Amino acid sequence: MDFPLKIGLIGCGRISDIYLQNCKTFAELEVVACGSLDLAEAQAKAAQWGIPKACTPEEILADPAIDCILNLTIPAAHAPIELAALEAGKHVYSEKPLATNTRDGAKVLALARQKGLYVGNAPDTFLGGRWQTMRRLIDEGAIGKPTGVMAFVGTHGTERHHPNPDFYYAEGGGPLLDLGPYYLTAMVFLLGPISRVAGMGRKTFDKRLIENGPRNGEWMPVEVDTHSLSLLEFASGVIGSMTMSFDIWDSETPRFEIYGEDGTICIPDPDPVYGANRFEGEVWIRTRETSRWSHQPRPTGRDSWAVADNHHGYNDNFRGLGLLDMAYAIRDGRPARASGEMAQHVLDVMEAIDRAPAMGVYQEIGSSCALPEMLPPNFPHPEKAVVK
Repeated sequence: MDFPLKIGLIGCGRISDIYLQNCKTFAELEVVACGSLDLAEAQAKAAQWGIPKACTPEEILADPAIDCILNLTIPAAHAPIELAALEAGKHVYSEKPLATNTRDGAKVLALARQKGLYVGNAPDTFLGGRWQTMRRLIDEGAIGKPTGVMAFVGTHGTERHHPNPDFYYAEGGGPLLDLGPYYLTAMVFLLGPISRVAGMGRKTFDKRLIENGPRNGEWMPVEVDTHSLSLLEFASGVIGSMTMSFDIWDSETPRFEIYGEDGTICIPDPDPVYGANRFEGEVWIRTRETSRWSHQPRPTGRDSWAVADNHHGYNDNFRGLGLLDMAYAIRDGRPARASGEMAQHVLDVMEAIDRAPAMGVYQEIGSSCALPEMLPPNFPHPEKAVVK
């Protein structure tokens, strides 16, 4: 495969802007078409970002010049678009989750294997400077052998800032499926696959009030649990806990911490919504030899290509970095880091957490995945990258 990878975007909602901004940063990627069920929306997005073609999703899937589909539809449409892309002979990279259930996720991965195509999946935040720094510290033995992990994110939902938040509260939504992928993917990247889980959940409100935009004052139904607690056991023996909630007005607890035999690594998340939904941020460490927390060096600055402390410089919001890595993986014939297999494992874990309260027993996780490699310090060769 030659660069640039020709990409067709399906799904022109709010999240597409940051993807399109970042794709224009990488010479290896070229978005050549925008597709949406709302043609006017696709045309507006194409005009905004200088994309030559706006059309229906069906036209994008039928276009032989397109190599890969960037699937930014709502979660319920992820698997259908992925399957259609693969049937059309195209690679596909999707927003999280891979699908709304593991049955559909398995169909996607099976078809990709059959067709010899790649499936990539967000979140790719674990490729950012913050998470890569944590992985380096663990690999270097800075806190000794890891023993435990804890993640907490509490917010009072999306209806206060999203104009159309319905899908967050419909089947396939909720804090576990919306926020969980960031934290669980980070855990798997740092500590390896998860072997069993337990969980509790509750739906606190039967309906929620939209508090912004043209639908301000409209009530919407709630179909899913909005407060989730889980216990996690990793194949390595590490144990952990995770809280994901749309029912918390405020908290001083937001943290992502990894405990080791000789110390602790901590991400202090002052913003409980976006703590793991970022590529950059502070990393603290304290060991048996130190009396206080210390900040770890890492690259700084928006859109930085800098290399510091033998580490790459992806900071701020670099959504699409996983797509860039997948483009190189396709060219080089290696596994992608933000892979469909890891996304399916994370989905398997979330599905098990969700069913655990009704089952009342630990849920064994039948899937696994390879531990993604760290990005090389100069990925993907900054001297060759240009802004188009």
